[in-house]
Amino acid sequence: MTKSESKPNIILINCDDLGYGDLGCYGSNLNNTPYIDGMAEEGLLFTDFYMASAVCSPSRGAMLTGCYPPRIGFGDFTEKKTGVLFPGDNEGLNSDEITIAKQLKKAGYKTKIVGKWHCGDQPEFLPLNHGFDEYFGLPYSNDMGLQRDSDFGVPLPLIKDNRIILQQPDQIGLTQRYAEESLEFIRSNADKNFFLYLAHMYVHVPLFVPRHFLEKSRNGGYGGAVECIDWVSGIILNELKTLGIDEKTLVIFTSDNGSRARDEGGSNLPLKGTKGSLWDGGIRVPCIMRWPGVIPKGVKSSELVTSMDLFPTFSALSGVDIPDDRIIDGKDITDILKSPESQKSPHSYFAYYHRNDLEAVRNSRWKLHLYRDSVNVQELYDLENDMGETKNLYKDYPGIVKELENAAEIFRQELGDEATGTIGKNIRPCGRVDSAKTLTTYDPDHPYMVAMYDLADSKILLG
Repeated sequence: MTKSESKPNIILINCDDLGYGDLGCYGSNLNNTPYIDGMAEEGLLFTDFYMASAVCSPSRGAMLTGCYPPRIGFGDFTEKKTGVLFPGDNEGLNSDEITIAKQLKKAGYKTKIVGKWHCGDQPEFLPLNHGFDEYFGLPYSNDMGLQRDSDFGVPLPLIKDNRIILQQPDQIGLTQRYAEESLEFIRSNADKNFFLYLAHMYVHVPLFVPRHFLEKSRNGGYGGAVECIDWVSGIILNELKTLGIDEKTLVIFTSDNGSRARDEGGSNLPLKGTKGSLWDGGIRVPCIMRWPGVIPKGVKSSELVTSMDLFPTFSALSGVDIPDDRIIDGKDITDILKSPESQKSPHSYFAYYHRNDLEAVRNSRWKLHLYRDSVNVQELYDLENDMGETKNLYKDYPGIVKELENAAEIFRQELGDEATGTIGKNIRPCGRVDSAKTLTTYDPDHPYMVAMYDLADSKILLG
């Protein structure tokens, strides 16, 4: 290894509901993203990067553990069948699971998460129990707190490490606070190896956007939120250069699933579908990786890669062995990072799970849809030439259909499939506690910061 390659610092920036078509480098003509576009010019842009789920909790749990959601009990949540975790749920990420943060701590890294966790809000499930030294952020989605004109939810808890430091924080300024926490962590650990997981609040609705980003936006509140994300990316990259650790740091930018795309300004184009669906627009997301001196500049890769690959890749880069007491679904893609124009995907197939239903499977070129909303379908798409999934070729390629059906059966036997009544052979339970309660409770006489709802006019609030 060269000096720049030895145990890199790692910064993982994960947005919330940012779509495939929301960045300039992915084709957006609406949102201004010069810093992120610059990352693509200085690094590697993936065209076929997949999260393991089209919704929040299972997507994040899978990325952190390198495992498909059903593997870790995150396909669905059995108590309420909600698909994602809610405040006060008694389920979360099992303490026996090994996360990216736990892996990197074995290599001596300092670890911090800033932003959204969404892998369980009970004390047993929070980040400091999963390998993170520090935490600052919200334990779940920003819409799971009190809403204007609604009785839904409890006050949002802003958490520092294991303490609630504020109830119902002003979301207009929260992303700036995330930026400050991130910069302070980077500065404090510039002479060490560190892992920073920055999990943005944006662009999940409701959107509270600082006025100066809103005024510059050509795409309303949504565009303002995207530009705020871009600004944070820019100041982080600038800080790495200022500290002289730019060439020692791998930065990844991605999103937890596709955009809602509900006339709010978001886009998954040219893909079909939205967040929550297993058309590719729900699960294929932007991903850019930048590591000066190691990753070539301005390169695109159309290889099939997934968020689950981060676990084994970070492990390899930090010199930590993959656990041998469990199955990890992700693959080490270090070779693709270093030689993206010549290296091929380590994945033969990728499974699309909706909760615990196997709905589709793809190989390097073809995608076979099996079920949609528990109804059998027969659809085959050539993603290489039809990434929008517009032309069904099921009857034209019976050999490809058979190949993908065989691959699907292997996934069923391994991970299960409720749609066909198959129980997986190698799945692990999610974490559970006997009793659970919300971290906050609504008190009409408490001075929560409800003033932010009065200050946020319709130009700032979306959702």
